[in-house]
Amino acid sequence: MATALSAGEPGDDPLLRPPVLTDTDYRPSPDEPFMNDRQVAYFRAKLNAWKDSILKESRDTLNQLQNDSLREPDVTDRASSETDWSIELRTRDRQRKLISKIDAAIRRIAEGEYGYCEVTGEPISLARLEARPIATMTVEAQERHEKQEKVSRDE
Repeated sequence: MATALSAGEPGDDPLLRPPVLTDTDYRPSPDEPFMNDRQVAYFRAKLNAWKDSILKESRDTLNQLQNDSLREPDVTDRASSETDWSIELRTRDRQRKLISKIDAAIRRIAEGEYGYCEVTGEPISLARLEARPIATMTVEAQERHEKQEKVSRDE
C-alpha cells in the first residue's frame, strides 16, 4: 500500500504526532502579537515534550528488544515477530528523522526565526503550527513546493 507521506512526516501515525499538552490554561491566539514571548515558550515546550516522548518510546523499544528474544519454536510465530519488529524499527527510524526536524525547529526558536515561512517570510498560521510545530512554510508555500516537486519527479 503506497502512501503520500515521505519519511519522517507525522501523517496518521499516532506515534509520530506531536503530543497534546496538558496545560489547558494557554493556547496561542491570533488576537495577540505573533510569536510573542508566551507563544514562543508554548511552542518550545510543545516541541520539547514531543521530542521527549519520542526518545522515551525509543528507549522502551530498545529495552524491549534487549529483553525479548525471537526464539519462538514455531517458524510462523518467529516470522510474525520478526515482521512486527521490522515495522517497529522502521517507525523508530522515521522518529529519528523527526527528532532532527524538531531540533531544527528549536534552533529556529533560539534564532528568532520560528513561525515564519522560510520561503516568503510570512507568519505561518497558528493553526498550522499547532498541528505541525515543525512546519517551515505556510500552507500556500508548502503546496507550491509540493507541486514543483511532483513536476520535477514526473520529468
